[in-house]
Amino acid sequence: MIKAVIFDWGGVLIDNPAPGLIAYFASSLGVTGEAINIAYGKFAPEFQKGLISEEILWERICSELGVRKPYSPSLWTDAFREVYSPKEEMFTLASRLREKGYKVGLLSNTEVAAMNYFYEQGYDMFDATVFSCAVGARKPERRIYEITLGRLGVQPEEAIFIDDRVDFIEGAEKVGINVILFKNPEQVRKELASFSIKIT
Repeated sequence: MIKAVIFDWGGVLIDNPAPGLIAYFASSLGVTGEAINIAYGKFAPEFQKGLISEEILWERICSELGVRKPYSPSLWTDAFREVYSPKEEMFTLASRLREKGYKVGLLSNTEVAAMNYFYEQGYDMFDATVFSCAVGARKPERRIYEITLGRLGVQPEEAIFIDDRVDFIEGAEKVGINVILFKNPEQVRKELASFSIKIT
């Protein structure tokens, strides 16, 4: 029996912020989006696991690109505020699930500035929130799924994980979690119904 539904954040509960973030950073630093993408990719694992600070990240990226460090104390926060676009229908779905007695979780590969922004919003429909930067692991690593299950107090077969990335879905499946590959809210409702979870 399903007892918990776990949501990804970027791309599921909100529009994927990555393109907007890359464009913002590129404009701020005076470089191309491709250059930012490549440079960030080198340091993303450490940054998303909370192993290096945002200050260190920009030092490394700017050194890599041969440009000056940004003036803002948190360019990431500035950019995230600019591009944040929630999918209200999905937040409503999460709330309705909780009202029906299901445990609701959030699992995200997220940087500290973005995590802080999430908490500023005051969302109250989650029983557990797991951010990669806070636990030192990220999707699709097995440990981050196990941490999420532990915080929700459920077994893998009692949970459904919703994500828009195939590799993260596959990571959850390897742990034994039921999965839904996100395409749109209506499709998610239909797939939840196949688990006998009907949300009107």
